[in-house]
Amino acid sequence: MVKSFKSRLTNKQTLIGTIITLPAPNIAEIYSQLDFDWLWIDMEHSSLSLETTQNIIQATDKKCASLVRSPDNDPIWIKRILDTGCDGIIIPQINTATEAKQAVAACKYPPEGIRSVGISRGQNYGLNLQEYLETANQNITIVLQIEHIEAVNNIDAILDVSGFDAILIGPFDLSASMGIIGQVDRPEVIEAINTVKKACLQKNIVCGIFASNSQKAIAAKQEGFSLICVGIDIVSLWKTARSTLAEIKSDD
Repeated sequence: MVKSFKSRLTNKQTLIGTIITLPAPNIAEIYSQLDFDWLWIDMEHSSLSLETTQNIIQATDKKCASLVRSPDNDPIWIKRILDTGCDGIIIPQINTATEAKQAVAACKYPPEGIRSVGISRGQNYGLNLQEYLETANQNITIVLQIEHIEAVNNIDAILDVSGFDAILIGPFDLSASMGIIGQVDRPEVIEAINTVKKACLQKNIVCGIFASNSQKAIAAKQEGFSLICVGIDIVSLWKTARSTLAEIKSDD
């Protein structure tokens, strides 16, 4: 499944993922044994270290793809994340074409980019270094996040940048940038999301979105999104616990 993830993405197959924030590789191992197509390992909004992130990737045992969200659009963070051997990277807060170009360049080795060469898990600790160097630019999945109204206004220019594989919309930060934080169902937020989606469809670029629950994920699939992330590990944990506890106490 992992080897074909990028081709499945390019072919706009519906790919369902979920967010990992807890520093517990066994959680990722459990999720990887379900039918998730990919895991969004979040280094932007969590306490995950690079070491733990790599352990989480290893725990999936290649049963599903691992995409790591970088803390920032920073070439140092990006190269260190890619060296973990992840299948791809999610780069947050891409608001302009210039930022998109910088992100893509940081992900790719010369002459296409500026990524530097190092020995790490990504190259099987050097055992297949040359093969990795020759194929990484083509094999790594690069996802750019659109999560600010500035990015929506610049979406056509961003999409004209070459070298990335998908756009992923972040509704919550988008709503915040519009002065209505958390109100992702407001008409103006939905209109901004649709602006990005339509632009992607017109340019034949994969468009994804975060969905907070299964109902929103189903709606996203019906609306034409193909890269869909639903839920977060910590939220799934407390929702299940709360529901179980409420069910028990309802018998009192």
